[in-house]
Amino acid sequence: MVELDALIEEIPKYQPGADVDLLTRAYEFSAASHQGQQRASGEPYLSHPLEVAQLLVGFKMDVTTVIAGLLHDVLEDTRATKADLEREFGKEIADLVDGVTKLGKLAFSSREERQAENFRKMLVAMARDLRVLMIKLADRLHNMRTVHYLPDDRARKIAQETLDIYAPLAHRLGMAKVKAELEDLALRTMHADAYVDLQKRVARRRLEREADINHVIAILEKKLSEVDIESQIRGRPKHFYSIWKKMHDQGREFDEIYDLTAVRIITSSVRDCYGTLGVVHSLWKPVPGRFKDFIAMPKVNMYQSLHTTVIGPKGDPVEIQIRTWEMHRIAEEGIAAHWLYKEKKSGKDKLDESLLWLRQLMETQQDMKDPREFMDTVRVDLFPDEVYVFTPKGDVKALPEGATPIDFAFTVHTKVGEHCVGAKVNGKLVPLRYTLRQGDIVEIITSPNQHPSRDWLKIVKSTRARAKINQWLKTEERSRSIELGREMLEREAKKYRLNAAALLAGEDMRRAASDLGFPSVDDLLASVGYGKSSAQHLLNRIAPGPLVEPPERSKAAAARPKSEPQGVRIRGVEDLLVRFARCCNPLPGDPITGFITRGRGLTVHARDCLTVAKSVLDRERLINVEWDVEEPAQRPVRIAVYIGRDRPGLLSEITGAISSQNGNITKAEVTVTADRRGINHFVVEVSDLNQLQGIMSAIRDVPDVINVERVRGL
Repeated sequence: MVELDALIEEIPKYQPGADVDLLTRAYEFSAASHQGQQRASGEPYLSHPLEVAQLLVGFKMDVTTVIAGLLHDVLEDTRATKADLEREFGKEIADLVDGVTKLGKLAFSSREERQAENFRKMLVAMARDLRVLMIKLADRLHNMRTVHYLPDDRARKIAQETLDIYAPLAHRLGMAKVKAELEDLALRTMHADAYVDLQKRVARRRLEREADINHVIAILEKKLSEVDIESQIRGRPKHFYSIWKKMHDQGREFDEIYDLTAVRIITSSVRDCYGTLGVVHSLWKPVPGRFKDFIAMPKVNMYQSLHTTVIGPKGDPVEIQIRTWEMHRIAEEGIAAHWLYKEKKSGKDKLDESLLWLRQLMETQQDMKDPREFMDTVRVDLFPDEVYVFTPKGDVKALPEGATPIDFAFTVHTKVGEHCVGAKVNGKLVPLRYTLRQGDIVEIITSPNQHPSRDWLKIVKSTRARAKINQWLKTEERSRSIELGREMLEREAKKYRLNAAALLAGEDMRRAASDLGFPSVDDLLASVGYGKSSAQHLLNRIAPGPLVEPPERSKAAAARPKSEPQGVRIRGVEDLLVRFARCCNPLPGDPITGFITRGRGLTVHARDCLTVAKSVLDRERLINVEWDVEEPAQRPVRIAVYIGRDRPGLLSEITGAISSQNGNITKAEVTVTADRRGINHFVVEVSDLNQLQGIMSAIRDVPDVINVERVRGL
């Protein structure tokens, strides 16, 4: 276990004048709070916060962050409160610890929602202070080092979350060593046999490759010294997860992966980097398409290096990286390498630019209520493979792989994106669906009459573009819904010869909005326009007296037959037109949901209906409904009966099976092929899912029937 003395000795080396007395007090507070607690390994719980603090010292974080690391679990796992921390250690440390603490005491409807909200909280906290994330990464790294003490299923869940969220976060911050260790530990946890096998094979291959790599290094050292370029050259083994992923994703055998070991050349200046590149390419032929200049165009996580692959002296491909010492430090440590430098400097620098993704993610998450959509967005947005394109003025824009001109337009400006009508790429007109490639020069063509379309959501790749399009669509849809709600109320008022304008402007309208839980009259009108609220019901509340139907309306109502029972109950909504979706044709017993169609009421769908799945971006239109078992109604359903061999009397036996379960056939289509096989379609009225299942079971018992299926739709 790490000792406190080691921390006290190390911190002043990179932060002179650090308050080590406060660090000692934090250690004592953490030890007292976790007294008697043990980890799954059997060690005292205090060993964990001490290891987290040690990792933070390794990241060269300031003493405030190290103290918060020592205390990071006291709010979650002990009786200590945020007020206690604020009193003992000040607001800054209390806020850091609170930012790391999970939302453990709140109730969530699913594990997915809990994960989303925990991450959302951490996102907000790290946007305020990135040190929250540094503590969380140190916490996760130590937990992954000791995850083997946990039950297998729990360990695998933690490992999967590490791969989904924390390893990519480390990548976003440029912390290559942390990312690599997290991924390797996750691989060891989730695929232990594959990890051990890979470990052995890499060890054997490394011995074989070592002599070859040493030969390459010797040639390079000799040539670089001849042209007076000072350098340090070393082999760079690939970590296990990257090898496993390449084998797994690309279906390649272990022996096909040539870059198990690469060569890294570290020089003193950018000029020497390019000079070294010239020497490398003069020695060996470069592999086309394998050169990348991340010095001229750094990655968004501040990574800089020259990458090239050449055909080495033995005819094998050799991957070579070239960078300066400063670039190497940033590549290994990422944001941690900038931390102390940033403390001493004010104003904008590369660190601020590298965190633009975080601000964009913050903008996006505010409008996302669905946990699955939020987590999918996080995974896509945090760690895309990037493509670098240029504006006509030569500015570089980093976009996710597969991005389109629309994505590019929204990086230029929201208004440019909203009015994007076309694009020129490298001087040629391209459609908005065009996939941008590395080095493309993109010019956006705009029109004041162009506006975002819902179809754009199918082709954009960046979270920023998706969020801005959704925002515009929601604003526009809300405006149309308010107008439609106003028209519906005016039309309803006109039937009763009431002054709609006076009613809309009156105090009763504002009171009705408040009583019904709407922040404003516009929100209430939007609800009427969506179909979530009834214009008739609203008019009843705001009319100056009891509504008296006009004679012509009363006669028309009397002439209409009474409506059939709807068969569903809608939570919290009155007087709403209900229809059943023809696309999925739900039956009593099927899990169902309601979908509001603006001005047309509510349509009831099966929950697994594809139409509902495609409406993920219109979650506010979904409403909870349930079957009304007290008012059962016969519902039509279509079934397909597959015949193995047609014979006299077979159709009669099938219809008899349906009748035996009290099913009423309203339509039948019989098709028989030349080889006496066939398929029969029946539309049958049933009261619920159980009756349908009984009918299908009875049909399956008929000889020569090989299968029976329910067909969605009619």
